[in-house]
Amino acid sequence: MAQTAATDAPAERGLARFAQRLAGWTERWFPDAYVFALIGVVVVSLAAMLNGTSPKGVAEAFGGGFWDLTAFTLQMAMVVLTGYVVATSPPAAKLIERIARVPSSARGAVAFVALVSCLVSMLNWGLSLVFSGLLARAIARRPDLRADYRALGAAAYMGLGAVWALGLSSSAAQLQATAASLPPELLEITGVLDFGDTILTWQSLTMAVILIVLTVAISWFSAPQGASIRTAEDMEIDLDDTVAAPGPRTRPGEYLERSPVLPMLVGLLALIWLVYQFVENPFLTVVSNLNTYLLLFVILGLVLHGTPRNFLDAVSKAVPTTAGVLVQYPLYAAMAAVLTRATGNGGMTVSEHLADLFTNLGGGGGFAVVIAIYTALLGLLVPSGGGKWLVEAPYVMQSATDVGMNLGWTVQIYNAAEALPNLVNPFFMLPLLAVLGLRARDLVGFTFVQFLFHLPVVLLLLWLLGMTFEFVPPVVP
Repeated sequence: MAQTAATDAPAERGLARFAQRLAGWTERWFPDAYVFALIGVVVVSLAAMLNGTSPKGVAEAFGGGFWDLTAFTLQMAMVVLTGYVVATSPPAAKLIERIARVPSSARGAVAFVALVSCLVSMLNWGLSLVFSGLLARAIARRPDLRADYRALGAAAYMGLGAVWALGLSSSAAQLQATAASLPPELLEITGVLDFGDTILTWQSLTMAVILIVLTVAISWFSAPQGASIRTAEDMEIDLDDTVAAPGPRTRPGEYLERSPVLPMLVGLLALIWLVYQFVENPFLTVVSNLNTYLLLFVILGLVLHGTPRNFLDAVSKAVPTTAGVLVQYPLYAAMAAVLTRATGNGGMTVSEHLADLFTNLGGGGGFAVVIAIYTALLGLLVPSGGGKWLVEAPYVMQSATDVGMNLGWTVQIYNAAEALPNLVNPFFMLPLLAVLGLRARDLVGFTFVQFLFHLPVVLLLLWLLGMTFEFVPPVVP
């Protein structure tokens, strides 16, 4: 029904029309992101052989590195899963219904959803997608407010399209802060960079604030008005989010499954553990630890759902959203291994040749801008923040060391630029589209307008703020 409605909708004009045509072409011609990962393996392998590596050497690097990121793959899958579980909990649902009453105008509603999406994405990008999507639906259900459902949906995506990688769930920042998750070759180049070196620097926080303000402003001014508004009802979208109450217990074994006692006890245990972590360790060490972050979100989801049965039901619904991470990250690990381990002519790897190329660009703002553009372009083909970082990091971070660019800020150059292709490539929209009942082409017209403004602003900020840093040699534990 939603697809038919979207097809029959009046054509957009200007940039939105162009972006919707681009989205339609992408949906028709772009294969699944997993296919791009496979293509990446082939391209990197061919590059290594052109560099003089034997087929045997390439195969050994591929097989030897395939499981290098097993722990990180699970961690990234848990970021998605726990965000979904927390966002669909009953307390979150009540909160969504309450804050959905805040906006008083159609434009204000779109801007409000964009603001919430950006703020929540600074905590967890998976949570942002689901929470903001449910908020858009709740606002669309208001009989006193006629807001464009497409614009609300695009606003719900803005956290992932604007600032998620500058927040706590940044894959690159989390990876760099966790020594056990870093491939040995990358650890030797970068050392460990905690959040105080990356997402919690004043420069990164300043950039996040500017981008959030920009995003909200564009959402306000680009929201359709009057006769151009298309509501969820116009698009024949079912907005009923009522959750069926669990049935009565039929056997004694279900008592503990439907009792809140165990979740509360485990939640108390986790709280005590967290308090001791902050007492015994530096603040940045605690908040930078990916395992700590994930443990708290798992327990928070358990407590918010109230009973083990409700929690497990939510997990079952969330598991399909992790499929892309689970099957793609081993390929990214293999690509990184081929880049950094498969030596060729002169004993040099492809990674070392790329490092020389970027080093020749020189330091300063020019280096930041070129790396950002390269990252954004690669992101159109490899839509994975953490996986793509593993491919880029060995030569990008080596180049940063060679030209004297601050390593923590180099991570943020990647993070800020990595979000840009999300505004064009609809891959990460998939969980949100499932919540909204829409198609990517319904949203991309609005997100592409955001992209046109974000691109020059991001590049300018990376240039200017990057000049406030000094180079600090890597610290290898």
